[in-house]
Amino acid sequence: MTPAADGPAAAAPATTDVADRATAAFRSGYDEQPAGRWAAPGRVNLIGEHTDYNDGFVLPFALPLRTVVAASPRPDEHWTVRSEIADQPVDFGTAEVDTPGRVTGWGGYVAGVVWALREAGYAVPGARLAIASDVPLGSGLSSSAALEAAVLTALVDLAGLDLPTGRRPRLAQRAENAYVGAPTGIMDQSAVIRCRAGHALFLDCRDESVEHIPFDLDAAGLAILVIDSRAPHRHADGEYASRRAACERAAALLGVPALRDVPAADLDDALGRLPDDETRRRVRHVVTENQRVLDTVALLRAGRVPEIGPLLTASHASMRDDFEITVPEVDTAVEAALAAGALGARMTGGGFGGCVLALVETDHSEAVAAAVTTAYAERGFPTPTTLTALPAPGTTRLPWLP
Repeated sequence: MTPAADGPAAAAPATTDVADRATAAFRSGYDEQPAGRWAAPGRVNLIGEHTDYNDGFVLPFALPLRTVVAASPRPDEHWTVRSEIADQPVDFGTAEVDTPGRVTGWGGYVAGVVWALREAGYAVPGARLAIASDVPLGSGLSSSAALEAAVLTALVDLAGLDLPTGRRPRLAQRAENAYVGAPTGIMDQSAVIRCRAGHALFLDCRDESVEHIPFDLDAAGLAILVIDSRAPHRHADGEYASRRAACERAAALLGVPALRDVPAADLDDALGRLPDDETRRRVRHVVTENQRVLDTVALLRAGRVPEIGPLLTASHASMRDDFEITVPEVDTAVEAALAAGALGARMTGGGFGGCVLALVETDHSEAVAAAVTTAYAERGFPTPTTLTALPAPGTTRLPWLP
């Protein structure tokens, strides 16, 4: 895959509401104007689940939902952060920053970004920050990566740091992995930082090269319906770690650096060399999912957007049956969406809860959403929430609004 340069992002479609909330929180908390405001999006993964830590391929796109950070520098090495989800600010200095895990909760993601920048050799100014967001928490839409990316971009701009866009996702990921202690891959941070409007981000997780794939849903008369399943993430951390460990063991047994190195054409031979059915199913998901990403990219390059639907549905079946990471709520949403006429549907995210995306005809999205709501009511599940999404740009500095 040919690496693509990351130019300046287009003006982000952050809602005036969330940007104004961040500005108001800054003014009320610090009794001054912020120096600027920075926005980072949530994301959904069109296809390519649990392939990232197997050195594989993913195809996310950014959502119009945004996390906005209003910020100003301060002259000392101290950071104060206010958030609309917390009654009290988080306040920390270099002693807390330089000890991973010292700052906990949501403030740990901010401290982790400062830590990652300092560890990489960058001089990071102290700062006052205020955060507002319309990226829902715990829904698998990368609210943590949006927070990290918005804070990272704010601090880089405030300090005038020479930090190329292509290097930023790895620093944001390091903040989450090494400071917060969450074992995420590189996809989320890459998507929220590097995506472009009207495109999906084809990311090679081995060398981190990207290609911006045209994903013009409007022109095709289509949209992506994002359905928050309202399912709590059940055992997600332990199960995620278990799946990751199984993939690493399988790669070692097969004598390859990562499961990405097992070609789809050689899958049957590889499965025959594995010792048990569970390991075979885990490997089958990763290998076939990588191929589904490549097939989806080929269709999008050819402008054949409606034809990706069956690949999305096959991805869900693989996550359900081979990787075993779905739950009844997401399965119900997928089944109801397909029965109502969606061209394809799948769970998106790490699994055990979170969101479903459905490829729908634009004028049919409300009917699909209604069908999912009806199916939830019949099963006694909480009413799902939905969003009709088009691919949005990644992290950007917002123009100043007086």
